[in-house]
Formats: sequence, structure tokens, C-alpha cells
Amino acid sequence: MSKVIATSVIAGAHQWVSEAEEALRQAIDQFGPEQAIELPNTGYYLPVIYGLTGIKVEKIKDMEQVLEHARELLPEGPAERLWTPYLGTALDAGVATLFAEEIIESLRYLLQPGFYTETDAPTADNLWLGAADDVIMRERGVEFVDGTAPGFAAITGAAPDVETAVKIAQELKEKMLYVFIAGKNQNTGVSFADQLVEGGMELGWNTRLVPFSPFVSGHIFSLGFATRAALAFGGVQAGDYRNVLKYNKDRVFAFVLALDEVSDKKYATAAGAISYGFPTIADTPIPEILPTGVCTYEHVVSNVPHDEMVARAIEVRGLKVVVTEVPVPVSYSPAFEGERIRKGEYWVELAGPKSAGCEFTEIADDVEDGKVTVVGPEIDDVEEGSTIPLAVHVEVSGRKMQKDFEPILERQGHSFFNEAEGVLHMGQRDTIWMRISKRAHDAGFNFEHLGKIIHARYHADFGEVVDKVQVTINTQQEDVEKLLERAQVAYQERDDRLGSLTDESVDTFYSCILCQSFAPTHVCVITPERPGLCGSYNWLDGKAAYEMNPTGGNQPVPKGVTVDEERGQWSGVNEYVKEHSQGAVEAFNTYSMLENPMTSCGCFEVISCILPMCNGIMTVNREFKGDTPSGMKFSTLAGSVGGGVQSPGFLGHSRYYMGSPKFISADGGIKRLVWMPKELKEEMRDILQKAGELAGVPDLVDKIATEENGTEESEVLEYLTKVGHPALEMDPMF
Repeated sequence: MSKVIATSVIAGAHQWVSEAEEALRQAIDQFGPEQAIELPNTGYYLPVIYGLTGIKVEKIKDMEQVLEHARELLPEGPAERLWTPYLGTALDAGVATLFAEEIIESLRYLLQPGFYTETDAPTADNLWLGAADDVIMRERGVEFVDGTAPGFAAITGAAPDVETAVKIAQELKEKMLYVFIAGKNQNTGVSFADQLVEGGMELGWNTRLVPFSPFVSGHIFSLGFATRAALAFGGVQAGDYRNVLKYNKDRVFAFVLALDEVSDKKYATAAGAISYGFPTIADTPIPEILPTGVCTYEHVVSNVPHDEMVARAIEVRGLKVVVTEVPVPVSYSPAFEGERIRKGEYWVELAGPKSAGCEFTEIADDVEDGKVTVVGPEIDDVEEGSTIPLAVHVEVSGRKMQKDFEPILERQGHSFFNEAEGVLHMGQRDTIWMRISKRAHDAGFNFEHLGKIIHARYHADFGEVVDKVQVTINTQQEDVEKLLERAQVAYQERDDRLGSLTDESVDTFYSCILCQSFAPTHVCVITPERPGLCGSYNWLDGKAAYEMNPTGGNQPVPKGVTVDEERGQWSGVNEYVKEHSQGAVEAFNTYSMLENPMTSCGCFEVISCILPMCNGIMTVNREFKGDTPSGMKFSTLAGSVGGGVQSPGFLGHSRYYMGSPKFISADGGIKRLVWMPKELKEEMRDILQKAGELAGVPDLVDKIATEENGTEESEVLEYLTKVGHPALEMDPMF
């Protein structure tokens, strides 16, 4: 290892620890040692410190122990005449740096309130988001599970100009990578994030361009995100530093892009990242660390031209990226799914609340593969800012195609269209709404390209069952209305088909183990009356996915012999779950959250848990950040439920499972639901209304308490007594 790098790393680490000591002194003087401290809305304390040491920093005084540990890690600088090139001392200094940076940045929330937006996107007057809360982390964790986000690039400094910055960011997004930004150019004060804004790019979690902080120390939020992934999804215990670091080296494919001058403090921060297996790629001629060891390949690679940095970083990190080639004149990647196109930014608006529209995929006999026809005005035939109707009619054929596959294919249009830069898609079926930006139009994007996207992606993603794809884009009112009328008949037939399925009417369920890369012992079992906990898969989806990819993450699970009909337990399901959970789960009950409930990976839409005093349960969604009657926020609950463990009394599940007759039916069903956030209640009102009617309590939805009625269990009980909630008259839950 270079003596220059080791000297700089150790010097930088001493500076960071001194800075942390000063910040701690100020905080104690101003707030006292008993002041509570946390990163907003996270159940992982200070995650890097907690993950690597097991220390729960809950009060300012707890930081003193951490700083003492950091001082113990700090080595002396290399001797002037005799020095042994040992990487370990530099890595120790890097870890000490991470502890110091996490103290500095967490104290910033106290010492400089409002410095970070604590939102998922920049505000009008503040670019810097700060640490990701648990809602964001778990939502984005799904993308790391299914491969749509294979890793992230941690960028510090600034590119030589705006054009170069935009090109680097675009290339990273096209490779489906997140871009975490912290730090500025030391001479100009300009950050990579500033350059992207000047270049017209939208920043925020939805676009995968995440501006954490103007300080290099803000990259502790990048490593905190990676640490929480290991704790939340990998089943790694806090304090097990070896497995935290190993998990990140093996499963979180990240790297550092160091732009412009590298200071001692940046060297020290990079050394901390190297401990996680994240190499550094620099554009300046700094000394290199080429031998392998901690990282998969090289540790530090320098003097890389800007137009080669992304490719070199991917190579050095050992990251395998597959990019779908779609013939459109704009960038195409899942990274663009969160892009917003506001009023004044679009060339044309299609369907939506102001016009008619639909998307309809069906099996047909006479299909000409690759044929895309636009019936009606093309994009250049309409005035800028216009709103016109749209119907996307997709006809498919294939030897293995089935009617049940039609809605599965049809639903993919939402993500397929959104992955085109400058295209916004919302809704499905006959509630679609699209916008195409002026920039996309100027780049040559037109309506025909919508059909080309469908053709390319159907073949790429569903080639197992799709042989031919033909697309017609209708933009004339009369044609749209004709197709809409026919499509609505098919929609109803599909709903009736799924609605007629019950758990008793089939002898096979379907599994989903897509999340096992994060939660190795979790197995999701999908039944006709219990959708996947992420809300993305129902029984027909599982069946279709298996037909399309027989070796994929969705496999048939024969029910076998009934073990317990009331609780929903079958021998075949138990055998499958035991085998694929590596023996961690020997049995589970489909209809109970009290006895052997299904495990969770962390991708659930909502969590239900028991409220003993109320003889019922509460359900909270991940978007709700407030207190709940359980005494735990969503983030804390998620830490108890996720990771592939069975947690009796707790259950992660999808929103729409609450409308199923089988929803915790062994424990009393929907009549046990006594509290939920108001926003979730109103969103689910129609479904809860029908569920209550089926349960014999037609006014149930109005008897369910919300945060407006209380966030303490005693307050909820008082409200339930007042309105006569049925849970109070039911048998005790346990």
C-alpha cells in the first residue's frame, strides 16, 4: 500500500475525530448529556455505529463511548524511515473516520436544525436531503432485491463542467445505479449536485440522484443505507461487524467516484468505504492500491478519464449490469421511473382526467411481429401543450400464451413506459394518464416509440410465452372509445375470474422468494385469497410468472394434506417452506398472525400488530411517520417483523389483503381491526366497507380509530367503547 495514501488516511482520520470531539462538546454545552439523539425516523439508532459495534446511541452521552473506541482505532502516522505497507492500519483509521462522521452528522440535526430537508426530494430552497428514513430505505430496498438497482455510486467533489457531470449521471442511471452525492469542490464550492441542477436534471430518491449533503462527511448516509440493508434484509445482527462488511462486499455493489482534488479527509472517508468492499475510482493522479484483498478487485484506481469512469468503476467493483436495449431516441432505464413532468414541461398529455384512454393486451391469431401502427395524429401533428385521447392496443400470440397472462403483460406497460426518459405514465386499464416532455419530443420521441417499447420489452421479459407482438396506438377519439368499450368488458371478465377463485378451489399455491437475496429465510406463499406482502403479486401473477420462467422465483407449492383448516396449514406448504427457509421455519399458518405467522422480508406495504387492551389489532402503512398505539413507529415495527423471522402478534402484508375474507380469519378477521392511520383508512374505505358488510358489521369502517382519535392504546380503547366496536365483544385474542 502507498505510504502517501496511508499517511493521508491516518492524518484525515485524526482530523475527523477531533472535529467530532468538538461537535460533541458543543452539543453537551448546549443541550446536556441526556439529550436524545437520532437520525429522523429510523429504528437503527446511528446505523454504522450500531451495525459495526452494537452500541445503541440514544443520548448524546452515549457518543463518548463511541469516540473512545474511535481513538483506540487511530494509528500513529507511518514512520519517516521505516514503514511496513500494512493495509490494516489505514482501514482502522477509515472505520474511526466513519464513527466520527456519524457523530458529526447526527449532531448536525441538533446543532443546525433544518439544515437537511428530511424529504425524498429537494425543496425550493434546500438541495440537501440528509439521511434516508426507514420508509425510503425499505421502499428502495425492493429495487436492490429484484435487481432493478444493482448498487450505487457515491460521488464526492465536482466534475470539471456541467456537461461532464450530466453525462456521468446519465450513464450511471442508464446502468440502473443510484447516485449518492456528498461534498463539494474545495476550491470553487460547487458540488456535483449543483452541476446536475444547472444541467436541468431532477434530483431526489424518485430519480435515483440523491443529494445527501454538501459535506464529505455526508457520505456516512451512503454507508448507513448499506449497513441498514444488512441489518434489515440480511438477517445480520448488530455488532457482528464481520458479517455486516461481508454482506456489503458480496451483495451491495457500490463504489466511490472521487472527482477533483482528494484531501486527507477524503482519503480517510474512502478508507472507511473500502472496509465495506467499496473501491474508489478517481479522476486525479493519486497513488493507487491495485492488489486485491478487502475489495473484490482493486481498492483505489486513479487518473481515469471522465468518459471512462463509470465503465471502469463497474469493472473494478465486479458488477454485472444488464441493460435492456430499446430502440428509442431517449435514454432508457428503470432509473427514470420516478421522473416527474409538470405542467409547462410536456409537449403532449394523453388520456388522464381530461380525455379518454385505456391499455388493453389480448391474445390474437393474426399477429405480425414488430408491426407498430399509429392511428390518428402523431406527436408532431398536435400543438404543444395539447391533451388528446390514447388507447394502446397490444395483440400477442405464442404457443404458451394463456388468457390468464393477458393482465400480467398489460400491467407491465406502467414500468415499461416510465423507463423512457421524458415519458410519464400513471394508472392502468382505463385510468391511464401519460405525458411526453418537450425534451423527449425535441429528441425525436413520438407515439410510434410507445409501441416499440412494448414490442422490445415483451420479447425481452416474457420471451418464454410471447412469440409475436403487434401494437396499435390510437389517438382519435372515435377509435379510442371503441377499444375502450371492448376492453372494459374484458376487464370485468378478468375481475370475475380472479374473484371466483378461493383457497379451497385450488390445490396449488405459488411461492415468491425474490427477496431471499436480502432475507435468506423468508418465503412468501401466495394464495388466491392472500396476495404477496409487497402487493405486487397475486395468485394468477404467480401462476403466470412460473409459466413464463419455470426456474424463477415463483414456484408452484402443492397444498398437500390439510393439517389445520381453520388456521390454514397444509403439509405440502410446510414442507416447501421448511426446505426453502433453510430449515428456519418448519410450519406457518396462512390465516393467523398469532401462531406461526408467515415471515416477512421487509417489502411489506403495511404492518399489523396486536393491541392487547383493545382485544384487536392496528395496521400502519410505511408512509405514516407518526406514533402508533403500539408504542412503536413503523420503522421500529419493521425492524421487528422483517428479516425472515416469524413474529407472533405481528404481520407484514399488502394493503388489499385486508379486503380478503381470509384476512387473519383464524384470529377473528377484519372485525379485529381497531386502529389505522386516517390516510390509509380513507384510501381503503371501499374495500373495508365491503369487508365489514361480509363480516356482518356494515358500519365497521367508521368504528375504526385513527390518529385523530388517539395514539395511546388507552385513548383508542376509550373511542372503541364509545362507538361500540365489535372487537370488544369478541373472545380474547390470547
